[in-house]
Amino acid sequence: MKKTLPVIVVLITLSLLGLITLQASWLKNLLEVRQSHLLSKVRNVTTQVATELSYAANSAPIITLRSPRKRRIIDNDFNLRLLRPPSIGDKFTPQEIYAKLHKAFDDADLKHMKFEFAVANSEGDYVMQSENYAKEFYDTTYNKRIHNYLVPETGSDIKEIMQAEQLIVIVPDFKQQVWNSLRWVIIGAAAFMLIIIAAFYITLKSLLNQKKLSEIKSDFINNMTHEFKTPLATISLAVDSIRNEKVQNDKEKLQYFTSIIKEENKRMNKHVETILQAALMEKQELSLKPTPIHLNNLLQNVISTYQLQLEEKGGIIETSYNATNDLLRADEVHLTNLLSNLIDNAIKYSKENLVIKISTTNNTKNICVKIEDNGIGMNKETVKRIFEKFYRSHTGNLHNVKGFGLGMSYVKTVLEAHKGKIKVDSTLGKGSTFIVELPLG
Repeated sequence: MKKTLPVIVVLITLSLLGLITLQASWLKNLLEVRQSHLLSKVRNVTTQVATELSYAANSAPIITLRSPRKRRIIDNDFNLRLLRPPSIGDKFTPQEIYAKLHKAFDDADLKHMKFEFAVANSEGDYVMQSENYAKEFYDTTYNKRIHNYLVPETGSDIKEIMQAEQLIVIVPDFKQQVWNSLRWVIIGAAAFMLIIIAAFYITLKSLLNQKKLSEIKSDFINNMTHEFKTPLATISLAVDSIRNEKVQNDKEKLQYFTSIIKEENKRMNKHVETILQAALMEKQELSLKPTPIHLNNLLQNVISTYQLQLEEKGGIIETSYNATNDLLRADEVHLTNLLSNLIDNAIKYSKENLVIKISTTNNTKNICVKIEDNGIGMNKETVKRIFEKFYRSHTGNLHNVKGFGLGMSYVKTVLEAHKGKIKVDSTLGKGSTFIVELPLG
């Protein structure tokens, strides 16, 4: 796992970079194709409208006059004015041309495409223009400008084209409008990319968690082996001593060694019980048998079981039972184990001159148990993770501290089952404070 995990991380990272690169290249090509496609459609639309305008403008009849002798067309300037086809400005208003362009854009599936237009005569003077045409005319960087000559469909003479009017259409912020037309495609691509990244993240996180769990379980097995090996070795030595005839004849020594065997047997049973409790919690089969309990009395009974350990450590427990209402409904066995775990930890993670202060108080609907010690304390990381299963804090030079890392996880599970809460406050090198809140019965 240690060797394969970095390889997996590298492969996932390279895959993500490759996908992102391909997506960027694909979007760039798509943008170019879309620009070309939309520009072509805009050119076709403007050509179509220019053709319609040309046909309409040049379909007017030529005005002629008759004389008594023969039919003739009047000459000179009047003749030229009469023969000149009507201009676009003579036939259409700006609103009508805008309507034609707008309809043509809609028919070409360019409903959201913005545009401005103008009509210029053969001298380049504007006959008409849309409201924002002048504003957009000078921006040649972001805008697209399309020119169409308004000549009859049959007109192909160069001179005729040069003398014709022009329909000029400007598409403002053309590239931005292209991006807008691809908005849902880009959103979809980004969403799928985020899903892939999320899937890779979850996979990587799962692998790291599996690695962490594997290390924790290995540590648990090592601790468990050590915890059982020590009492077994002690029992074996005690049995060998009892077999000695001198010991058999000495009642005091015989009683001493049998008490050792009994204590070590209790110690092993306690470890087995801890492991079984952890198995029950894993299966979520923690069953409670609530009974009325006076917490002050229960707490005093638990404290009395630790007198020998306190004497060995040279420590004391100061009690202050301030809770006037200490009656609650709880599982006596589990609640006893919960309090035992907290006191046991305070003793195990202690320094010289150990002082443990235990007090009870009432608030509105709860009874609070405060267990305060002047031990080695915990850092912020340990406080954050102390209730994780199998987690054991680093104890520095205190190599004599043993355990499976299940005690505090059990405490939290029992409290949640009783609808209670626990708060932790600790300073490294100064001690820890645990406050347990339980609802009154």
